[in-house]
Amino acid sequence: MVPISYYLVLSAILFCLGVAGFLLKRNIITIFMSIELMLNAVNLSFVAFSAELHALSGNIFVFFVMVVAAAEAAVGLAIIIEVFRTRDTLNVDKVNLLKM
Repeated sequence: MVPISYYLVLSAILFCLGVAGFLLKRNIITIFMSIELMLNAVNLSFVAFSAELHALSGNIFVFFVMVVAAAEAAVGLAIIIEVFRTRDTLNVDKVNLLKM
């Protein structure tokens, strides 16, 4: 049996990597992947606590978060593709949506 602290440490590491990628990178795709990494880190924490407490509510919450993340990924990638088609770049500093 693996202790819950291992899962929580792994979740914290994944979340910190996601935050670092979000803050340091300038590519929209990398920022998008960092947000997904943070969501998955939180999901890992929910599953770990759900298994430790023998409760089903954490797994149900993870299921709903994954459904919303899948919809967000589809819409987000469509927006990123449209931004790239109109601006010819994915650099956040060069993409200014208020100016044409």
